Amino acid sequence: MEVKRIESNGFEELWVNMGPQHPASHGVFRMQIKVDGEVIKEVIPHIGYLHRGVEKLGEFLTPVQFLPVLDRNDYLSSVSNEFPFALAIEKLANISVPERAEYLRVIAAELMRISSHLVFFGTFCLDMGGALGGGSTIFLYAFREREKILDILEKWTGSRMHLNLITFGGVRYDIYPGFDKDLKDFLKDFENKIKEYEDMIENNPVFLARTKKVGILPKEIAMEHGCSGPVLRGSGIKFDLRKAKPYSVYNKFEFEIPSFPDGDVYSRYKVRLMEMKESIKILRQAIDGIPSGPINSLMPLKVKTHIKLKEGEVYEAVESPRGENGVYIVSDGKFGLYRVKLRTPTFYNLSVIPYLLKGALIADVVAILGSLDPVFGDVDR
Repeated sequence: MEVKRIESNGFEELWVNMGPQHPASHGVFRMQIKVDGEVIKEVIPHIGYLHRGVEKLGEFLTPVQFLPVLDRNDYLSSVSNEFPFALAIEKLANISVPERAEYLRVIAAELMRISSHLVFFGTFCLDMGGALGGGSTIFLYAFREREKILDILEKWTGSRMHLNLITFGGVRYDIYPGFDKDLKDFLKDFENKIKEYEDMIENNPVFLARTKKVGILPKEIAMEHGCSGPVLRGSGIKFDLRKAKPYSVYNKFEFEIPSFPDGDVYSRYKVRLMEMKESIKILRQAIDGIPSGPINSLMPLKVKTHIKLKEGEVYEAVESPRGENGVYIVSDGKFGLYRVKLRTPTFYNLSVIPYLLKGALIADVVAILGSLDPVFGDVDR
């Protein structure tokens, strides 16, 4: 950390510069923090260190070329990046999606939701590891389970993180023989592991002291800043696009939307833990009810570099592990896109940092930032 002292009116202000390479900043993020002793008086966040011009790329590449580029935004949940863009293009091009493909999209999305939440859980506990007395152990446990998910995805798609699974009109790959057994075995084992995680840390007085009544985000502030996902639901607002505006085949499944009213770090942690349990429910229903049939309406699947789009504009969004992940595109009726705008959840969730940290203790910075579960490819694009 870089420390800078400024003399002002006979008082000494202390500015602490956290990041942009701080190990607990979850990527490349910089915060200028003004402190008075241990209390934070002001925070100036700085983003842009990972900016790659993705939206402008979408205007120069064809939609087919652009789709795999989106995997790199929220790199912990690539399917959540592909999903809304595919929905938007399919709407503009009048492309239908077979029901089997819809089920496969949901299965991939929910597997990556669990995988992403496990990264949050492991790194969140690792950030507070010294105080927990077992943070590194929990980190390894979480990544142990995540590896099992990535093994299944790799066997299915050939890739572990950037799947490039969704394509216009369906999906690129059908599930392999024995997929249902692999998935059910994982879900049965993982359900027990969640209970183990809860027993490990939720009776830990240090963990409770570091998370309860810390970093409180009132629902009014969350809504004002456009927060979504677990950050919004951790403030007591039960809003989830899978229920509020069902897309794909989510309306065929029974599941709950966890929410907690306290708005603190603990609530945001708890929402994600409960969401993994709901994803297990969805995955079991999906694999048991998956229909037969084609995986793409454009079969036999050929490499199509151009898709003819009608003139107009469209916005489509899905519920990613971090919230509302939306794509707004404008088409002039040609093969490319006139305008591409990405509505990424981490960008909005991160905007409450100055509010959350003002008045907090500097020791709580890592816990509060970690509870937002930021991915900076999702912020900067």
